[in-house]
Amino acid sequence: QVQLVESGGGLVQPGGSLRLSCAASASISSINVSWYRQAPGKQRELVAVSTTGGGTNYADSVKGRFTISRDNAANTVYLQMNSLKPEDTAVYYCWALTSIRGYWGQGTQVTVSS
Repeated sequence: QVQLVESGGGLVQPGGSLRLSCAASASISSINVSWYRQAPGKQRELVAVSTTGGGTNYADSVKGRFTISRDNAANTVYLQMNSLKPEDTAVYYCWALTSIRGYWGQGTQVTVSS
């Protein structure tokens, strides 16, 4: 079983930056880890993926602004978010896919507003 704890959310002005962290209770070296987000009244959507082979993928809406990275030694995945827009406002969730099942974190709120 893997427990995930997200942190780093908060209130930021448009154009600002935040870095989210997803700390896992187990080794992530063999686990693909993703960030999702869910805005009020909308479906949860994929934001970025970090694969075990070092690959990354991004939603078109965040390409060039967000960067996902991982520190396997610290069992942590990060999401650096730059040039934030009001439409980035959402609860951001971490998701880890093991060979058995996927695990969700509890989420962290990101609000982009002036």
